[in-house]
Amino acid sequence: MTFSEFMFGVFPYMCIIIAIVATTWRYVTDKFSYSSLSSQFLENRNLFWGSITWHYGILGVLAAHLVGFLIPETILWWNMEPIRLYILDTTGFVLGLMALVGLSILIVRRFTNSRLTVVGSNMDKVLYAVLFIQVLTGVLTAISYRWGSSWFAGFATPYLWSLVSLSPNVSLVENLPFTVQLHILNAFVFILLFPFTRLVHMLSVPIKYIWRPHQVVRWNRRKEILGPF
Repeated sequence: MTFSEFMFGVFPYMCIIIAIVATTWRYVTDKFSYSSLSSQFLENRNLFWGSITWHYGILGVLAAHLVGFLIPETILWWNMEPIRLYILDTTGFVLGLMALVGLSILIVRRFTNSRLTVVGSNMDKVLYAVLFIQVLTGVLTAISYRWGSSWFAGFATPYLWSLVSLSPNVSLVENLPFTVQLHILNAFVFILLFPFTRLVHMLSVPIKYIWRPHQVVRWNRRKEILGPF
């Protein structure tokens, strides 16, 4: 087994399996740890600007990746017209920059504010490092290797689907540029770390609210007793 075969053919499954087992174990043994451990009350201004740009940027980027993964043929058809290709790639680049700027603000906020460093942890540092590498390599890829939406649909998507089908086709990615390979491998590192970080709060979606009976809220105010005039 070559190094590429291990990193792109075995390592992804190791990360996914560990993530699933660890997430389940954490929920069973300590479900109340599913929290973002918000620090908003300690410092709000930089959190607002960092969180807004980070979330809008990363959600847009993730949505674009998901579309490219699910309907790659449509992406390739869309990109047959140059102007549409320019619009799609420019939009993705802007969203990536938004995510990078927002994440940078959050990192500076986290590690320069004395009150925040007290409530932080070593895992926070690892998480921020992995996220920063992921976003940075994505932006660098967009700058260095144009028309990423097309080669993502042509190479990365078939590789990811080969992982889903349990027959990884390493040849699709082993010759890609180092920045792209690091972007792919770092994504699996992020999956591996996910259950050990505060990001597990993303899974605590209040689904029960959908079928929970309505609550009746009544306001009881004490009436003022007016004395005699």
